[in-house]
Amino acid sequence: MNGSVKASKQFKVGDHIGWQQPGANNTEVYTQWATSKRFHVGDSLCDCRNILSTAAFEYQNDSVLVVEKWDYYHCNINKPISSFDDGNTVINLDRPGLFYFISGVPDHCKKSQKLMIQVMGLHQRAESSPGIPNTPEVGLAPGPHPSSSGIVVTVTLTSVFLAVILTVVTMV
Repeated sequence: MNGSVKASKQFKVGDHIGWQQPGANNTEVYTQWATSKRFHVGDSLCDCRNILSTAAFEYQNDSVLVVEKWDYYHCNINKPISSFDDGNTVINLDRPGLFYFISGVPDHCKKSQKLMIQVMGLHQRAESSPGIPNTPEVGLAPGPHPSSSGIVVTVTLTSVFLAVILTVVTMV
């Protein structure tokens, strides 16, 4: 596979709820959101209200702090790497690894308004195999997050199993 780069993606943090303090019964919203996505170098988290079907840190009367791991786990707002409070925030994911975000409102982070994402390398596009035109190479892509990769495999295998059963049943 050669390393052709695909177009990068933009993600709206929290999808329809945006960036806000989660309700008491929904404290895992940002963890669930992050584990359902695949982030690559070149992608961005932004407030894209004027662009259809793209991304955002969308908020009002709040802020977004990019912080170190220790500050994330302790909700420390005193030493951010970057701080944003304009409601129109674009975060470029410019390196592989973990990124940590918290709300700059002190009690919001303690009530689970924080986000940790794992960023993988650049997007890759399959090219034709040598000597065989129009046949993409087959390879395994890394899972979205180490703790959730088993869930992804289980869902995939379950879906394949159900499809095989439905095919057999309809053939009988």
